[in-house]
Amino acid sequence: MNTDLSPEYQALSDTVRDFADTVVAPVAARHDTEHSFPYEVVSQMADLGLFGLPFPKELGGQGSDYFALCLAVEQLGRVDQSVAVTLEAGLGLGAMPVFRFGTQEQKEEWIPQLASGRVLAAFGLTEADAGSDAAATKTTAELRDGEWVINGTKQFITNSGTDITRLVTVTAVTGTREGRDGAPRSELSAILVPVPAAGFTAGPSYDKVGWHASDTHPLTLDEVRVPEANLLGERGRGFANFVETLDAGRIAVAALAVGAAQGCLDEAARYAAERNVFGRSIGSNQSIAFMIARMQARVHTARLAYYDAASKMIAGKPFKVEASIAKLVGGEAAMDNARDATQIFGGYGFLNEYRVARHYRDSKILEIGEGTSEVQLMVIARRFGF
Repeated sequence: MNTDLSPEYQALSDTVRDFADTVVAPVAARHDTEHSFPYEVVSQMADLGLFGLPFPKELGGQGSDYFALCLAVEQLGRVDQSVAVTLEAGLGLGAMPVFRFGTQEQKEEWIPQLASGRVLAAFGLTEADAGSDAAATKTTAELRDGEWVINGTKQFITNSGTDITRLVTVTAVTGTREGRDGAPRSELSAILVPVPAAGFTAGPSYDKVGWHASDTHPLTLDEVRVPEANLLGERGRGFANFVETLDAGRIAVAALAVGAAQGCLDEAARYAAERNVFGRSIGSNQSIAFMIARMQARVHTARLAYYDAASKMIAGKPFKVEASIAKLVGGEAAMDNARDATQIFGGYGFLNEYRVARHYRDSKILEIGEGTSEVQLMVIARRFGF
């Protein structure tokens, strides 16, 4: 596999890297401290066309592909994971289900808006008892007089409560079907909920360990009514379609994790060269030099994993296992590099003003969100029949 980026991909990566360093990085600490959503940064990301990267030009996109999105997410993740996940979730989870499974009318209504970056969409899957076990969803949608009437709650929903959130796709039980064993099974469907909507409430923001500038809320849907035509995809295919969405989303999360791991490596290598103790740089100590070498090895391995998964996805080949491998390896690389970078920084690494401290807090969710590491291991193990 040739891992050299094409001139077009390299130009995109360089552009986003420069944007991350000059626009995102200077305000990241402030938004993290204030727990504030970076509207001014998101607006400039919209101006760059980042929210339209994988969509065709006839729908207002940039005419590129999913790998381009991953490259952008990686570069943003180096300096601010909150900003990176805002892009990843807004596209990979918010807009892509509409693009993949929506009717032509739904695509023409929503994709140009979402590709512009002026509005955001969210992915309403997780519930208190339905995260890894999405089939345990309790939210219901009943068809009454040509409308879906939705009742239930969702939690941990990214981009669901911003001032520019205009769409939340929710999974809901729309009936029952006979399972393969003859027993009744919940019929899970996906439904588009434009917001604001009567009965739709985004609860207070979570007080999170990390990703402080990322918007995350619990949601309540109380007799929310939307037209029957807002069904996304085939009725009863909501679970299957959202699993497919998550498979692709894991590649983008892996790219975010690689960016975080790279950011920790960059910071640690710089600090180790500059910090002098007992008359010499700490990087001249073999223990520190070897720690940085291992950080580089993790970054390299994790990047290869997500490049491989993305290449298979774009080529139309099966990529489920490769996406899980990339997510697993990337999440572990980000967490391990954050821990090592914090150790290299010593006491300074424990201060929130330093980027490595933010990465230390932020990176843990990369082993949890969009499928825990244990779920990824389950997916990989199934290839062997276990």
